[in-house]
Amino acid sequence: MMNFLLVAVGGFFGAILRAVISKRLNHTYRFVHFGTFAVNMLGSFTLGFLVNMHLHTTANLILCIGFLGAFTTFSTFKLESLTLVHAKQWKQFLVYSILTYSVGLSFAFAGFWVAKIYLT
Repeated sequence: MMNFLLVAVGGFFGAILRAVISKRLNHTYRFVHFGTFAVNMLGSFTLGFLVNMHLHTTANLILCIGFLGAFTTFSTFKLESLTLVHAKQWKQFLVYSILTYSVGLSFAFAGFWVAKIYLT
C-alpha cells in the first residue's frame, strides 16, 4: 500500500508540472505541440540520469515511476500524432514523430552518460 502512495505523490507533482510547462510552451512557441515534445525530452534525459544513479526503491517509486511517469506523456504524444494524421498534416506528423522518438532516445542516453560522468 505504501508503494502506491509513493507513486501517487510523485505522480501528483509530475502531472501538475507537466500541465504548467506544456501550457506555457504551447502558448509561446508555434512548433506543433512543442510543450509535449519539450516535457518528454526533459523527462527522457532525467530518467536516463536517475537510472544510472541506482536510486533506493523509495526514491525510484517517487521520482522515476510516479513523478516522471506522470510528467512525461506518451499517450498525449500519440493523441497529438493521431490528430495530425486526421488533419492530413503528414509533414508535421512525420517531423513530430521522428523527432520525438529519435531525440527522446538520444536524451535518455545523454542523461545516462552525464550521470555516469558525474558519479565517477
